[in-house]
Amino acid sequence: MRIPRHRTPAHLLLVLIIMLLTIPGCGNASAAPTIPPRETFIIDFEAFASSDTGGLVSVTGPGMELPTSPVTTGAQSHWNHAAFNVGLWRILVAVGLAVPVAAFGASFQNIPLQQPDGSWIWSYSVRIGGSVHSAKLHGQFIEQGVRWDMRISKEGEYEDFLWYYGESDLPATEGFWILKASPTNPSELLRIDWSRNIATGTHAIRYTNTVPDGAENGGYIDAQYTKETPYDNIWDIYNKGQDNHTYIEWSSGTEEGRVKDFNRFGDNDWHCWDSDHMNVDCP
Repeated sequence: MRIPRHRTPAHLLLVLIIMLLTIPGCGNASAAPTIPPRETFIIDFEAFASSDTGGLVSVTGPGMELPTSPVTTGAQSHWNHAAFNVGLWRILVAVGLAVPVAAFGASFQNIPLQQPDGSWIWSYSVRIGGSVHSAKLHGQFIEQGVRWDMRISKEGEYEDFLWYYGESDLPATEGFWILKASPTNPSELLRIDWSRNIATGTHAIRYTNTVPDGAENGGYIDAQYTKETPYDNIWDIYNKGQDNHTYIEWSSGTEEGRVKDFNRFGDNDWHCWDSDHMNVDCP
């Protein structure tokens, strides 16, 4: 004898699926948002890590003012000038943003917990400069994206300081971060705009000075990482106080490159260096 099968009407099956997707622990509702990768927050300065700013940079002031580059001479002067200008931003970020940068980097090694409101929190400790900081990265789904904020505490000094916040789209292909100066100076310091193409492995990131009433407010460093040849790195550094651009293009494979800077060279021509950072005639 055949046992008749029980058939679930299609509309009831659809209702069941919807119910399962809305129960914590089932379907997409239980999946934490993806933290945007490191390159959306940190410009890779390593190619110019050996640059020397000559001790002219002060990062103690709130305005992120950039000094004038010294006149560089010698067989490596073109690369030295490019490295000097990149080095200014490298030092400002390394010193002024050491805590939020380290806290962001540590977030990828931790597991988030879902909150009653459906948001997610990554909670962990990170050692920075010999001191332990507590960090809480909060991710909340919003329409077409994710809202992020990072609160950092240091015992005996400050608690749950909102050091930065931002938004990203759902596939984490574009977004922004807004960073504050410090717990003692909670005004805006920097805006980071970023985008990336996952298929091609390319990305772009821009730091813009947003210090209120600062002399360099509006100045920026824009770094594009491309697959172009012969130069796959295309950077634009805008010094707001001097109303001057330093354009830098270089190869991550050979370290050859070129720089254009009217204030430095008195022309709008490219000035090139080879793989040993020696001055050469541009092709």
